[in-house]
Amino acid sequence: QVQLVESGGGLVQAGGSLSVSCAASGRTFFMTHMGWFRQAPGKEREFVAAIRRSGGSTYYADSVKGRFTIAIDNAKNTVYLQMNSLKPEDTADYYCAAARRGFSSSFQSYDYWGQGTQVTVSL
Repeated sequence: QVQLVESGGGLVQAGGSLSVSCAASGRTFFMTHMGWFRQAPGKEREFVAAIRRSGGSTYYADSVKGRFTIAIDNAKNTVYLQMNSLKPEDTADYYCAAARRGFSSSFQSYDYWGQGTQVTVSL
């Protein structure tokens, strides 16, 4: 089992920055990728970014490319998502996820999930 606990998030004005982090514990050795997804009210959960735990390859949704940065500290078993130039459409609950298999942008490919943290971007 793997436990994921997100922290950070909150309220920020458009154009501002925010960072969220996810601390993993348990049998993390078997996880190859860590990812961030988000879900806005009334919408489906969508892929935001992912990182390979070994080697650090990163993947981003087109909607956040150039504005968001995902990073990992394997010593701390923590993955970070730095969000810059935030827009109102970035408002959502952000979820951390861990996958045993190779990279995928599909939420169905992730095995473990955090409880989510809310990010609200105001005009």
